[in-house]
Amino acid sequence: MTALAITAVQIPPTPDGGTPAAEGSPDGAADFRACQALREAHEQEKWGNLDRCLTPAEAMEFWRGNEYEERHLFAARLGGELVGLCSVTLPLRENTASAGIDVLVAPAYRRCGWGRRLLEYAESVAATRGRTSLDAYCEIPLEQAERPGTLLPAKSGAGGLPREEASTAFAADAGYELEQVERSSRLALPVPAERLEMLETEASAHALDYKVLTWTEACPEEFVVEYSALKARMSTDVPTAGLDWGPEDWDAARVREEEETLVRSGVQALVAAAMHSTSGRLAAYTVLNWRPEVPATIIQQDTLVSAEHRGHRLGMLVKLANLRLAQQRWPAARSVLTWNASENQHMLAINISLGFKPAGYEGEWQKRLG
Repeated sequence: MTALAITAVQIPPTPDGGTPAAEGSPDGAADFRACQALREAHEQEKWGNLDRCLTPAEAMEFWRGNEYEERHLFAARLGGELVGLCSVTLPLRENTASAGIDVLVAPAYRRCGWGRRLLEYAESVAATRGRTSLDAYCEIPLEQAERPGTLLPAKSGAGGLPREEASTAFAADAGYELEQVERSSRLALPVPAERLEMLETEASAHALDYKVLTWTEACPEEFVVEYSALKARMSTDVPTAGLDWGPEDWDAARVREEEETLVRSGVQALVAAAMHSTSGRLAAYTVLNWRPEVPATIIQQDTLVSAEHRGHRLGMLVKLANLRLAQQRWPAARSVLTWNASENQHMLAINISLGFKPAGYEGEWQKRLG
């Protein structure tokens, strides 16, 4: 019987090129391309689009890792056939007891035990690096999440996932606990101008001591320290349920590294921030990303209002400003995708007011070792 071979994927210098391997073997980028093709096929099968999938350039930049997170991608083959992949991400500056785990099996090899083999391999990699808390994520389309059946409730107390769904059963059987459920939502574009104007008028009346700033790609130098402080609070001020995830340390250098990575990945960014006029401090921000390879969809990234400035409709104001700019800058876009913890009712209410509709539910799983 042919043994399953699990090998580290070498990340090529470009998405479609690499250094030659041994004579008679595929080039050094073959496994990377195969894993990317498997991921894209899975996304098409599951969603009918690549809206949630990293582009090849994004994937290449991501799997290279950086000084803040080490990332490992592994390909599993039987003979010459790709059975699946698994991955391990290792935070390096903070949360150094944690590891991110992911597993994907090709359709022809599912329900044969290979997924469990890949999971055990990824877990062993994390364990050898001293990680004792493993986290994993899997999103389910809305129509699957709403099928009749019993729900596995999240430990956060908000939301749940169908027990019979394949990823739910797989994670639970492997000892992972469902800590939190996030709702994904989609906003159809363009948003009617009258809706934007009405919401802006209502919100502005509560934010007389604030003004909205916007930028593309790189934060202006005069705001980068303030911006990095807000980004640090994304790890502490948003709901994380029982996930073993502590504060992240952000500074100007880390902001610049993230911005440069996006540019190398071909990702365009829009940021809107609210500044407190009296103190000159940044009080809120929101980020939208767009990729030319997936032109119909904009991805909503972080949105944060610092605790001491809440109650002034700043979340709505910065989102409105960014949406206006996004519709001008990316006219091909037909929707915006966003994710919110089910218990984050305030941000969900803002998105519902804007016109976002449910699209799916993502489970955030955790397993503690030892």
